[in-house]
Amino acid sequence: MPDLKEKQRKSMNKEVFAYVDRNGEGHLPLNDETHVRNAMARFNQTSFPSASAKESARRKVVAAAKRHGIEVSGDDNIAKPSGSVRAAHTRRGPRGGKKAVRPKRKTTTAQRAAARKNVKKAQTVRRRA
Repeated sequence: MPDLKEKQRKSMNKEVFAYVDRNGEGHLPLNDETHVRNAMARFNQTSFPSASAKESARRKVVAAAKRHGIEVSGDDNIAKPSGSVRAAHTRRGPRGGKKAVRPKRKTTTAQRAAARKNVKKAQTVRRRA
């Protein structure tokens, strides 16, 4: 595997890495086949700040493997999704809280009559066609 020097690593586009941390440092480069194989092998050794970051990195590594023609077997750790990425608790309560239900808007007699008229008009047009 060709070694990446610090200058090369910093000059690479951040989209080439499976994960970019808060400091802007890229982890698990996916620029060629050997780096993708290495990323697959070292995926569980890399620490991620959240489950969603780990899942998005896993998806990137699997996509890069497909792009480079590398087979990912079903027993590989990288092939298995890392559980639920949905938040367990939000500001609105557990699992997002209750959804606000808006009351129906009141309609006038004239509006209902106009709607019935439009429905009849559409039905006659369909019959002619």
